[in-house]
Amino acid sequence: MNRKLKNSELDRLDVSEFKTAKKSPVIIILDNIRSLNNIGSVFRTSDAFLIEKIYLCGITAQPPHNDIRKTALGSTETVDWVYAEHTLEVVHQLKAQGVNVCAIEQAENATMLHNFMPQSDTTYAFVFGNEVKGVSQEVVDASDSVIEIPQFGTKHSLNISVSAGVVIWDVFSKLEVRS
Repeated sequence: MNRKLKNSELDRLDVSEFKTAKKSPVIIILDNIRSLNNIGSVFRTSDAFLIEKIYLCGITAQPPHNDIRKTALGSTETVDWVYAEHTLEVVHQLKAQGVNVCAIEQAENATMLHNFMPQSDTTYAFVFGNEVKGVSQEVVDASDSVIEIPQFGTKHSLNISVSAGVVIWDVFSKLEVRS
């Protein structure tokens, strides 16, 4: 029989330990995300996998906000974040710092996520786009690469917080195996 663990048995970091813990070489860029619940969910997933930073761009709302807080469950206090008005400026700034910027989008010549092999000595920034329009074309054009999550059903896309969870887990697990 498998007994569920109590929260006190999960051996999680406290806020100060999280702040000083070695982070995954991953940055998240949210490009004009409308849903505050999606934003909060991305924060929570980013906390779970020790993401370095989140950039909230354009119309993407910023903490503190009750609807973000509801799904973030305190992770807006742990994960570093910055607001920037223009996603494209963030992309250019990060690329100038040597960060490999990857748009998560359905595009010609995209690399399928299962074929993407992150390098342990590289920091990656993953751009997730608006719930309706996706990542803007100018940001796709400026990115180092485009990664697509394969889908096989009738729908055209996944929810942005689900996409972030899939990509973050995939990259984290590939990097952990290599470390």
